[in-house]
Amino acid sequence: MTINEIQDEVIEEFSGFDDWMDKYQLLIDLGNEQEPLDEKYKTESNLIDGCQSRVWLQADYRDGLLWFTAESDALIVKGIVALLIRVLSGHTPQEILNTELYFIDLIGLKEHLSPTRSNGLLAMVKQMKMYALAYAAQAPK
Repeated sequence: MTINEIQDEVIEEFSGFDDWMDKYQLLIDLGNEQEPLDEKYKTESNLIDGCQSRVWLQADYRDGLLWFTAESDALIVKGIVALLIRVLSGHTPQEILNTELYFIDLIGLKEHLSPTRSNGLLAMVKQMKMYALAYAAQAPK
């Protein structure tokens, strides 16, 4: 599936809920379904700057694709990072760099987050794009 197809799938899932309490519950469920991050990746260098809660993000580059794993100590943030992983993981660095993450606005996520969580969301996206940029630079031309 392309990144945009996955984004459309996420938008579809969230459109089934009118109430934001239900959407928050969906985020919490997504976070709880996520595999826990291996303890060896819970390092200072994997912590994302700009997040109020602690978020560790690990990127692995295999067979030309970037794979992300992450964990947070906050339930909703864990769900947000799970969504980002679902959308971006398993794609080439170039695909990630070329993608506009429109699902964030279309599901109303940004407007329903506190300013500090919104900044954290932007920090997570920025870090994922930075990994993509780093691996794209290493990729054979």
